[in-house]
Amino acid sequence: MIFNVLDGETIMTNPDQVREQVRERYAAAAQQVTSGKRGSCCGDATETDPSFGATRYAVAERDQLPVAAVEASLGCGNPTAVAELAEGETVLDLGSGGGIDVLLSARRVGPRGFAYGVDMTDDMLALARQNAEQAGVGNVEFVRGTIEQVPLPDAAVDVVISNCVINLSVDKPAVIAEMFRVLRPGGRIGISDVVAEDQLGPADRAERGSYVGCIAGALSRQEYLSGLAAAGFTDASVEFTHPVADEMHAAIIRATKPR
Repeated sequence: MIFNVLDGETIMTNPDQVREQVRERYAAAAQQVTSGKRGSCCGDATETDPSFGATRYAVAERDQLPVAAVEASLGCGNPTAVAELAEGETVLDLGSGGGIDVLLSARRVGPRGFAYGVDMTDDMLALARQNAEQAGVGNVEFVRGTIEQVPLPDAAVDVVISNCVINLSVDKPAVIAEMFRVLRPGGRIGISDVVAEDQLGPADRAERGSYVGCIAGALSRQEYLSGLAAAGFTDASVEFTHPVADEMHAAIIRATKPR
């Protein structure tokens, strides 16, 4: 089958197979954390590479959370820091994993706010709920679902965040459309993700790493911007923060849903 990227080129792959490989990798990472080991996804980079994992968070942020939530952090950034969350807002984290960004978001929006996490992996959902209970954070809910079909109603949230997950999706236009759908008018996204430089085609990205390793499935900067514009977002930006592979970077993606 064909996986369509957003800007013309295509890669041949089986979407169902890729999704199952991602699910298995994240389930294994959750099981590692539950058994007292450090989790890893993204090509096992989180074990040795400061480009991924809990090192992207300030020590003060990590210290306020359960160890298991920190150890299960597999992302390439800190979306709660770039989303500029405010008291009373409702936040959605796509691919919430062990819950680190949901728990940090819940603290930032305070008791009048709320934070949802959506994940397709039962092991990660169980770990996230355990972490929320241990942290004593009540204004959260972890929901089973995919980021291509978010189980929330239209205009349900003020902010959508995600941490190194959209690159793993087999249908990125659907993810972007879902972000737009669930946002209230005037809502915004603050996303961390792996992004390729524009000169790299899908084959070039695949040479630099695997799909489940957060590399082969990454969009280019222009593909991200084009996809956000096509969905209706405005004020979109993609800012590279640090390299994760040759000509590929962790990035901050921002955009707004018009009022």
